[in-house]
This record gives sequence, C-alpha cells and structure tokens, in this order.
Amino acid sequence: MSKVITPQEQDYSQWYNDLIIRSGLADYSAVRGCMVIKPYGYALWENMRDALDKMFKDTGHVNAYFPLFVPKSLFEAEEKNAEGFAKECAVVTHYRLKADPEKPGKLMVDPEARLEEELVVRPTSEAIIWNTYKNWIQSYRDLPILVNQWANVVRWEMRTRLFLRTAEFLWQEGHTAHATEAEARAEASQMLEVYARFAENFMAMPVVKGVKTENERFAGAVDTLCIEALMQDGKALQAGTSHFLGQNFAKAFDVKFSDKENKLDYVWATSWGVSTRLIGALVMSHSDNSGLVLPPKLAPLQVVIVPIFKGDEQLAAISDKVKPIIQQLKDLGISVKFDDNDNERPGWKFAEYELKGVPVRMAIGARDMANNVCEIARRDTKEKMTVSLDGISFYIKTLLDEIQLHLYEKARQYREAHTTEVNNWDEFVKTLDEKAGFVSAHWDGSGETEEKIKELTKATIRCIPFGQPAEQGACILTGKPSQQRVLFARAY
Repeated sequence: MSKVITPQEQDYSQWYNDLIIRSGLADYSAVRGCMVIKPYGYALWENMRDALDKMFKDTGHVNAYFPLFVPKSLFEAEEKNAEGFAKECAVVTHYRLKADPEKPGKLMVDPEARLEEELVVRPTSEAIIWNTYKNWIQSYRDLPILVNQWANVVRWEMRTRLFLRTAEFLWQEGHTAHATEAEARAEASQMLEVYARFAENFMAMPVVKGVKTENERFAGAVDTLCIEALMQDGKALQAGTSHFLGQNFAKAFDVKFSDKENKLDYVWATSWGVSTRLIGALVMSHSDNSGLVLPPKLAPLQVVIVPIFKGDEQLAAISDKVKPIIQQLKDLGISVKFDDNDNERPGWKFAEYELKGVPVRMAIGARDMANNVCEIARRDTKEKMTVSLDGISFYIKTLLDEIQLHLYEKARQYREAHTTEVNNWDEFVKTLDEKAGFVSAHWDGSGETEEKIKELTKATIRCIPFGQPAEQGACILTGKPSQQRVLFARAY
C-alpha cells in the first residue's frame, strides 16, 4: 500500500483518513459504520486506558462490568435519557436463526424466537446500572458507590468517521452514587479535573474546562461539565464529559437510602466518560504531513534503534553494542525496539517510523561505533543530532520529556493564536470563516438564539468556561443583554 498522505492544506479530512489507515491505527470493516482497531492503534488505546485507570483508582474508584443489553422497559424509565438516545439505538428482537426453506444454504430469523421484551444494545449504561444499584443501596452506609466500567457501546450513526464517530466504539463510563448533592457535584468536578490532567499531561493537548448549555447537556443530566480541545484545522472537539445527574435516575429507578436520621431520600448521581474518540483528538492535535506525531507518554513505541550495517559481522557488532543500551532504556521504563530486519533498507525504516510517530529514532553504524556516537532524530521537530553513546539512555529519557513538553506548548500556542474575542455578528462570521478556532462572544442565554446561530453558521457553543469573569455585553445575534462570554466553534 502506498504511504503517500494527502497534505493537510489540500484536504484535511482526507489527510486524517489517510493517516489513520496508513499509520496502522485502524481499518474499515465489513460492518457498515464500524472499524477494526489494529494492533498499533489498540496499543495506543491501552496506554490511554492504563493511565486513566490508574488515575481513577487513585481517586477511589473501582472497576465492574454490566450487561451489553438493556431491557427496553428499563431504557425507557428515565424519559429524557431515553428520548435523547432513541434515534441511535440498535435493538435485539429475536434470539435464533434457522435454515431458510426457500433459499438453500441461507439462514433466516426464526419468527417463533421473538423475545418477550426487546433488548437495547447499550448506547450508555445508566439504565442497567441504576436498576442494579437499587439492589445495592439501602442505607447511607452503602454510599458512596464509585464504579467505572471499560466497555463498548453502540450508537447507530449514519455518518461515520474513524475514531471520531463510529457505530460501535470503546470507552469508559463512571457511574457513582452519593448521599448528598454536594458530594455528587464534587465528584463530577473531580472527574473533569482528572480528564483535564490526562489530556494535558499525557496527550499534550491543552483543554478548556467549562459547563455545557442546556441545549448541549447530556440527556437526563442536571449539568454537564466538559473539556474542549482545538484541533489543527481550527475545529473544536469535545474530549470528555462529566455529568451531575441530580436525583433523576434515582427517582426513575426508585433508588432510595436511609440517612443517619433514618429518613428516606433519593440517591444523588454522576456519570462521566471518555472514548476512543481521544485517539482521533491525539492525531489531529499534533500530527503532520509525514505521519503521526505521538506524545512520548502514550506512544506504543518510544524509541527505535536502526542499525546501519553491511553484512552479518557488522550487524553482530552493533547488536552487542546496543544490547546494554536497550536494557538501560527498559530499566528506565522506556519502550524500545531494535530493528535488525534486513529485508528493508534504513531509509525505508526511517520513513516508516516517522509515519508511525515514534518520538525518538537512534541510528548507529560501524563508523559511529568507532567514534562512540550515534545519530538521534526527534519526531516532533525532525531535528537530527550526533550524540555520544556515553550516558545515552539518560540523554534519551531527558529528550522524551522535552518532546512531551514541546508538543503541549506548541498546541497551547496554536490555541491561543486561534481564540478570538468578537463583539458583533459580522466579526463573528468573519472570524469563523477566515480564522476558525474558538470565538469568545456574548450570547443572550436562550436556547432559541443558540439554535439560530448554529443554523446560520454551523457553530455551536462549546462551553461556558470556568472562571469566566462577569462582563456586561450584548448578544452577537439579538443584541439582548448578556452577562458573560461563551466559547463558540465549529466542531467535530
């Protein structure tokens, strides 16, 4: 397969698709709207999952697993949630196939094997989990419940895009139960902070923390908190959400507890999640026309060593030289590969590892060994340096840290340069069309105005940022009074 990637400047969407396929992150599947996550892409997801899982457990959460199927009656129990997801639901109606008497060798749905109640393939798990929590919770002593699950969900999307929007995707979903509103709100805020730290410290992706408008709120939530990131094409991407659910699900499933005064009350709830969508965010935050650019903390392979040799004797000598270096790197917790495959030339290998976004490449030949040096190439800037082999493992460790910080700072500077304050409609439209990015503007607070702006420009309110100072102004569309600015953007 050709490794040529469509340039970002020519067609950003095609660049993205080319990069996902040709770097080996994912592939299309025989199931419409679904993708195959290839080993390299899954290794990236595993690194994300492992980092997040530790952060969840460090904040007192534990993992569990709940069924893929949700009885339709349970799904309907919380009306807003059911209504919000109804159009995306896949539904199981039968449980058996049988031979088709009119088409030899073919199968048909057995009409006699219809389920007594249809099963919804989970688009999200609040219904099945809160039906279960009803059996777990009787007293304040049973609270809080701090449960997360790593799972797959199905949302029957008609327009799909690898990692960003597929009919089936992988994610984690936290579902917690609390005795008080204050506890539940604190939990929702805490988990948003976890997501923000992960995005910035591991993904090297700066984010804006804020709250969604009522129109953009999760179905069934009282408040939805979010982190929003800006991609290199100036479009926003919702990278994670944390929902304060109030007592809505507890009331829908009659989940009550006895407090310390032996009074019955409904439980307070949160839910929060991120998905394999983050891989798409990672690609669009840092990568270039040569391929992936991966932050070292998440890269499946952090260092590759490419020997430059003629004949088995030179290869053996280089192998002996780098063996202790490889061990030192592994002892420092650095993933490393020694590519001694003689089926491909070094130049091909350089291009391949550049495509795959390996942060650091080390090349060493016979002449280098004689001089006790090697060539180091960093993926983020494409700089090449000749470096002494003395202390090389610690040099590489420091370099990986530098790359991680550089990627974050580069993305942060891009976001700052593409965040614009505007004060009227003409400025708003011009900025969206010519500069893109986040647009900070006044809005009158009505859902109707929000929908009209979306209809006219395809821009949505990404969030009302935390810490946004009060500021008297006039709505960019209606001219009505506004108390603060909100962030608009066109988005994925």
